[in-house]
Amino acid sequence: MSAAGSQAGTPTRGLHAKVVAISIGAALGGFLFGFDSSVINGAVDSISSEFALSDTFTGFAVASALLGCAVGAWFAGGLADRFGRVRVMVISAIVFLVSAIGSAFAFGVWDLIGWRVVGGLAIGAASVIAPAYIAEVAPAAFRGRLGSLQQMAIVLGIFASLLSDEVLAGAAGGASYELWFGVEAWRWMFLTAVIPALIYGGVALTLPESPRYLVERHREKEAAAILKDYTGEPDPEGRIALIRASLGGDESLTLSDLRGPRFGLQPIVWIGILLSVFQQFVGINVIFYYSTTLWKSVGFDESDAFTTSTITSLTNIVMTLVAIALVDRIGRRTLLIIGSVGMTVSLLTMAVSFNQATVDAAGDTQLQHPWSIIALVAANAFVVFFAASWGPVVWVLLGEMFPNRLRAAALAVAAAAQWLANFTITLTFPVMAGWGLQFAYGFYALMAALSFWFVWTKVPETKGIELEDMESASVHHAAHAG
Repeated sequence: MSAAGSQAGTPTRGLHAKVVAISIGAALGGFLFGFDSSVINGAVDSISSEFALSDTFTGFAVASALLGCAVGAWFAGGLADRFGRVRVMVISAIVFLVSAIGSAFAFGVWDLIGWRVVGGLAIGAASVIAPAYIAEVAPAAFRGRLGSLQQMAIVLGIFASLLSDEVLAGAAGGASYELWFGVEAWRWMFLTAVIPALIYGGVALTLPESPRYLVERHREKEAAAILKDYTGEPDPEGRIALIRASLGGDESLTLSDLRGPRFGLQPIVWIGILLSVFQQFVGINVIFYYSTTLWKSVGFDESDAFTTSTITSLTNIVMTLVAIALVDRIGRRTLLIIGSVGMTVSLLTMAVSFNQATVDAAGDTQLQHPWSIIALVAANAFVVFFAASWGPVVWVLLGEMFPNRLRAAALAVAAAAQWLANFTITLTFPVMAGWGLQFAYGFYALMAALSFWFVWTKVPETKGIELEDMESASVHHAAHAG
C-alpha cells in the first residue's frame, strides 16, 4: 500500500486522552536526560575543589556521562526488540537511580566518573526507547506533537535541575557547604535525581507495551486491545495486518541487518545518523559556555548566572511549545529548513561579533557596544531557532522515519552517533575557543549551513504517513531527490 493510499483510506481519528497520557509517561525518560545533563553544572566547581582537579580533568568528569550515553543507546535497540520497550524503560530507571546515589556519595573522582558513566547508560537507553515507543503508539496525524514531548521533557528536566541546584546551594550558603545530615549541598544535587528516577520507573510500570512489539511477538490480541483502548484505532485487526506485513516476519533483527550499499549502511540509517550529528555540531550544548560574557556586556554580573540561565531555559520551553504546535501542521522538513537558515544567520552574526572582541589583562573576552548587544541578540535568536526546530524535530524523525522492522536498531545507531557527536563537540570547544570564539561560532555556522543542504536534498517528509508506509515513502523521496 502506498503512503498516499494509506492516508486516504484511513479514517481521521481524534487525539485520544490515553495515548497522550502514555506518551507523556514515556517522555519522562527525556526528563531524566535533561536533569542529568544539567544537574552537574551546579556541582562542578565543588567537585573540582573537593578532588583537586585540573580544568581539563574537570571537563572530562563532566563529559564522561556522554560516553555512557553512547553505549547505552547502542545496545538499547537490541534490548528493546528482545525484552520490550517498557521493560527497558524500567531497567533504565533503576540504573539511573543507582547512578544518582553512587554519584552523591562518590569518594574520589574515578568513582564519580564511573557512576556518571553508569547513569549515561540509562540516559542513552531512554533516549532511544522514548521516541520509538511514542512513534509506535501515536496516530499518524498527531505523531509529531506527541513525539515532540521528548524534547519538552528534556528542557523541563534542565530547568528543574537548574532550579533544584539553586535552591540547595542557597539553603546551604554554597554548593560546597554542608546541608542536611552533614552532607554537602553538591552531593544533595545528585541525590535529587532519585526523585525523577522513581517517578519514571513507577510510571513505566503502568504503560502498555508497544503494539508493534507485541505483533512481532505474535501477541496480536494484546496488540489489538491496546490499539483500540489507547490509540482509538477504528480497525485494530486491519492495522495489525499492516504491522505484520511491514515487519517482514523477522524476529531476530540485529545491527548487522542495517547494512546496505552506501558506506556499509542503508541510506535511511545514514540519514538518521547525519540528522543526529548535525543536531549536535551546530554547537547547542556549548554555545553558552561564554554566555556570562554576553550578559555581562549589557550590565549583568556573574552572580546573575542563575537569572540568565533561567531566561535561556524558559526560552527553550516556550519555543518547544511552538514546535509542538507547528510540527504536524507545516511538517518536519519545513521546520528543519527554517531552523537551519535561522541558526546559520545567528551563528554567523556571533562569529562576526566576536571577531571584534578584545582580551583584557585578566584574559577575559570583552565586547564593546554595539557588538555586545548584537552578539547577545544573536545568541538568543540561535536558541529560539534551535528550540523551535532541530531540538524537537530530530527526535520526532528518529522515532518515526525508520521502517518497522528496522526501527529500534536504526534508532539505536542514530542515537549513539548523537551522543558521540555531543562528546566530540564538548571536548573540542575549548581548543577552538582558544583560537578565538569567532572560529568556534564560525564552525557551528558552517554546520548549520550544511544542515540546510542536507535537509533540502536528503530528508523525507514524514508528516501524516503511517509507520507501516515509511519504507515506501522513503524510497519515493530518494527516487524523487535523485
